[in-house]
Amino acid sequence: MKIHEYQGKEILRKYGVTVPRGIPCMSVDEAVKAAETLGGPVWVVKAQIHAGGRGKGGGVKVAKSLEQVKEYANQIMGMQLITHQTGPEGQKVRRLLVEEGADIKKELYVSMVTDRVSQRVVLMASSEGGMDIEEVAEKHPELIYKIAIDPEVGLTDAEADDISAKIGVPAGSIADARVQLKGLYQAYWDTDCSLAEINPLIITGSGKVIALDAKFNFDANALFRHPEIVAYRDLDEEDPAEIEASKFDLAYISLDGNIGCLVNGAGLAMATMDTIKLFDGEPANFLDVGGGATAEKVTEAFKIMLKNPGLKAILVNIFGGIMRCDVIAEGVITASRAVHLTVPLVVRMKGTNEDIGKKMLADSGLPIIAADTMEDAAQKVVAAANGQ
Repeated sequence: MKIHEYQGKEILRKYGVTVPRGIPCMSVDEAVKAAETLGGPVWVVKAQIHAGGRGKGGGVKVAKSLEQVKEYANQIMGMQLITHQTGPEGQKVRRLLVEEGADIKKELYVSMVTDRVSQRVVLMASSEGGMDIEEVAEKHPELIYKIAIDPEVGLTDAEADDISAKIGVPAGSIADARVQLKGLYQAYWDTDCSLAEINPLIITGSGKVIALDAKFNFDANALFRHPEIVAYRDLDEEDPAEIEASKFDLAYISLDGNIGCLVNGAGLAMATMDTIKLFDGEPANFLDVGGGATAEKVTEAFKIMLKNPGLKAILVNIFGGIMRCDVIAEGVITASRAVHLTVPLVVRMKGTNEDIGKKMLADSGLPIIAADTMEDAAQKVVAAANGQ
């Protein structure tokens, strides 16, 4: 789960991290009132979407008068903001953040992520703040510093000071940077994040250390512990199909292809998509119905896939372990009839009650294309999607 920048800054503020004064806005008029409330000669008008690269896409503007605040708010609010993280279709801006201006002397990058190899939270930092960290990692990996943090101790003063010095924090600002880094770590730890990023973390002309941005991603499996985080959820920023799928406990992610995939098990789902790609097909989605799929679940899965106007064919690939093949067959038959399926359907199933499931499909009278192997299934569904 992702949240907006202004929400991330609310969290950082609770953990002692210094952030600029700012007010979230839902309209142009609110943006002007926010600037009046904040006061000062300079304001920053920021688009609030769940994606980075907003500045490059025209979603961040510095205003030096209330008239400019209104002008920029008008430009940004409602725009289809395209960044390297939104894809070519972009994301509609429905919220703004108006902040006081900052005296930026130096921009730094800091983030917390979980390293699966060391099984520890890792602090990553770089002197190249304001840039895409992927670009820095590719072109200047020597400028990225990392610390694997001992969970029994947490981020120590010595570790925070050492990495601050390495990324160019002046000696007079080291103590302030220590407070910001330790606050970021604690926020990450306490809220079950999967990513907590400040880009840029700035040094002001007076030597203050301030988080000028905030990006938080949370582990969806831990959200039951954090109703206050769930309250931040903005459904406008999420794929409607993925929202609908979550209501039926379906793991669904929209993709750009034209072949729908319905599979039980995340690993098999990934392998299915890879096999489709191997035969020059393009998956339209990742969809894991899990081990407890019912006819209702399968029907809803079909409905969600069929909402994609570009869908040309569907592949159902089932391994019957916990999930019996006959149960899936019943679900496929029920779903096909319920949605009046009009695209080709390829079904491959192996495992428990496989023969019973296959017979049910064959006797259904539905135009289902049977496949025996992954290779066979992928080839048939790609051919069907291509009208062959």
